[in-house]
Amino acid sequence: RFKTEIVFDHIHTADLRERPFRLEGDSAVFTCDTLIIATGASAQYLGLPSEEAFKGRGVSACATCDGFFFRDKAIAVVGGGDSAAEESLFLTKFASKVYVIHRRDELRASKIMANRMLSNDKIEMIWDTVVEEVLGEDLVTGLRLRNVKTEEESELPVEGLFLAIGHTPNTKIFDEQIDLDDKGYILTGENTMTSVPGVFAAGDVTDHVYRQAITAAGMGCQAAIDAERWLEVKKAARS
Repeated sequence: RFKTEIVFDHIHTADLRERPFRLEGDSAVFTCDTLIIATGASAQYLGLPSEEAFKGRGVSACATCDGFFFRDKAIAVVGGGDSAAEESLFLTKFASKVYVIHRRDELRASKIMANRMLSNDKIEMIWDTVVEEVLGEDLVTGLRLRNVKTEEESELPVEGLFLAIGHTPNTKIFDEQIDLDDKGYILTGENTMTSVPGVFAAGDVTDHVYRQAITAAGMGCQAAIDAERWLEVKKAARS
C-alpha cells in the first residue's frame, strides 16, 4: 500500500562500524543510512527431541498466545523464576490444573510472585524435577519426569507443556558493535536510538519485560519516527 519494498532474505552478518551500514544476506548484500533492528528474542527450550516434535501440538513458550487452547485441561509449566510465576498464574484462568516443574527445591522468583503462585489452589509444585520426555501421539498426553535427587522416574498426565525458562535476544550478529545489557538485550537511550547513531531498536530485542506484540508494534512506530527524524537532521546538516 505504501510502496514498501519487502525483501525476503536471511541476514547473517552486519557491519555497523562504517557508513553506509552493510548487511550481508544469503542472497544479497544491502547497505543503508539508517537501520531499525527488530530481530526479537527466541524462547529457550529444554532441547528434547520430543519437545521439538510437539511444538504447536501441546508444547508452547507463550502462555498469553496459547493459554486459551487449554481451557479446563491439566497443563505443566517448567521454570522457577518470575516468568514461570507469571505464566502459571495467567494459565490458571483457563486450565483446570497447573503443575509447575522446577529442578530445584526453592523458587528463584521474587517473594511476592512466589507467594502468589504458591497460594493459588490451581497450582501444584513439583520440586527437584526435570522433564525427560514429552509423551503423546498426535497431541501431548503427558510427561516423563525425573527427580534429580532420587533419580526416580514418573509420568504426569497433562495435555500441555509451557516453557518459562527465559528468552535469548537475537543480537548475535550485532555483538561488540552496539551496547547490550548483561543478558544480550539492546540498550537504547531516551528514544529508540542505540549506542550507534542512526541505528535504532524496537520490540523484544530490547524489551525483556513486556514481550507483547502490541508493545513491539508501538516501539516499531517509535523507531520509524526516530529514524525518519534522524535522516531529516542529517540531510539538513549536509545542505
